Amino acid sequence: MKYLKTIFCLSVILVAVTGMIDLRMARAIEPVNTDTQGLAINGYDTVAYFYEGKPLKGTGKYTYQWMGAEWRFASAEHLDLFKSDPEKYAPQYGGY
Repeated sequence: MKYLKTIFCLSVILVAVTGMIDLRMARAIEPVNTDTQGLAINGYDTVAYFYEGKPLKGTGKYTYQWMGAEWRFASAEHLDLFKSDPEKYAPQYGGY
């Protein structure tokens, strides 16, 4: 009987820990809203919002694939900033 209680307790702990890991992973991998071409935020430079204070259209010359979407930038500097910390510059909630 003690053996069954131990197995039951370990099973409950395993299910709880597995559920916590799945929830964390689900939050970390939010889908990114894309247009019909697979562009994030309709091809605008997301870093420009932080440094220029206005939207700038990105160019096909400076692109980066992240989270299943193509991100475009107006300059190589903005591309490098995004690559260094995408979560800092990407819109919240997948851009919805």
